[in-house]
Amino acid sequence: MTRFLIILSIIYIISAIYGFQGFKTLFKSSWVHLVYGLMFLAALANFIIRVLNYTPGDGVRGQIANAGGIFFAFLLLGLVFGIFMLLEDIVRLFVFGYNKIAGLSETQNKFFPSRRKFISGIAMGIAALPFGALLYGMYKGKYNYKVLKYQLEFADLPDAFDGYQITQISDVHSGSFDNRKKVAYGIDLINEQKSDVILFTGDMVNDKTKEMEPWSDLFASLEAKDGKFSILGNHDYGDYTQWESEEAKAQNLVDLKNLQKEMGFDLLLDTHRYLKKDGQKIALIGVENWGRGGFKKAGDLEKAKTGIDKEDFKILMSHDPSHWEDVVINDDYHFHLTLSGHTHGMQFGVEIPGWVKWSPVKWRYKYWAGIYEELGQFINVNRGFGFIGYPGRVGIWPEISVITLKKKGLT
Repeated sequence: MTRFLIILSIIYIISAIYGFQGFKTLFKSSWVHLVYGLMFLAALANFIIRVLNYTPGDGVRGQIANAGGIFFAFLLLGLVFGIFMLLEDIVRLFVFGYNKIAGLSETQNKFFPSRRKFISGIAMGIAALPFGALLYGMYKGKYNYKVLKYQLEFADLPDAFDGYQITQISDVHSGSFDNRKKVAYGIDLINEQKSDVILFTGDMVNDKTKEMEPWSDLFASLEAKDGKFSILGNHDYGDYTQWESEEAKAQNLVDLKNLQKEMGFDLLLDTHRYLKKDGQKIALIGVENWGRGGFKKAGDLEKAKTGIDKEDFKILMSHDPSHWEDVVINDDYHFHLTLSGHTHGMQFGVEIPGWVKWSPVKWRYKYWAGIYEELGQFINVNRGFGFIGYPGRVGIWPEISVITLKKKGLT
């Protein structure tokens, strides 16, 4: 860790110094230069202090997460600025060499200062975009909750469930929260939807049950006529932190299950329930985490669907959308609607409804955000209520999904 920190710090310092060449071309005031230097130094010092005082097993959250976010914003600013200056210097070197060989006079080369100022201006404009976006994502974007509404039609939906409304939330990651007022606002938004049922699709915590305890009263206040149900996500098992013993890790999972019960969630562990209305029913199935690419494969779909009739209308809760792609859509039981999360939309991307939907996470997950349909079956991949790692969101906002089921052909 120390070696990595030293290398990263050296890269940071070099980029800051090299980028300063362009900065001072645009701004001549020594006070502005001093502010530039102090801001870069403060971001570096804060990051180093947080890393050196970090206790393994605490998870990347709170002050160290914020310090890391600010550090990488400044690192990116310096790198973009520095790359432009480096390219300009390379061009300058080649032109200088050519002029020497060709015997051109210095008076023929007076355009360099103005060109450097022009390039520095372009560099600052480009560098400011990701820098500003990362800082905005940390201080505004991470709690910029969006209610996304979908209406899905099914020919075999029981008539009584025409218009039935589901609110889905996912990936709370309570260990990352740092603003009770904002989280409470998100909870109020969920309750304002007045859905028939609330479904939570995993990752209540980053690592440990204690992360959820300060927020449990807020999530306990969630209400829906037909109740609220939950499943486990990959982070809920405590696999990404250090434990004093395997017994402590196992107890943490027991504590999390108990806490979910205390908050009023019916935790579905490879099992199912029936939602009933006017003498008709739909099956709600919940599996433990099943993920591709090194993620825990604890989910047992066969066990979960035992006792369900093939003809039942089925809603499946499965945290990782790769489970839907690899297993669920080819299962002979035909799961009408699957609800997942996990990807967070990488907490970074560009979405303009009807025009653009892009995030780097699309290179890892084919189904990464929103509604998809395959073989007459739907999945909604929720973008997540919380955040982890980078303490913010840029372009991919925290989501509350509201899905209304409609009977196809029923007026």
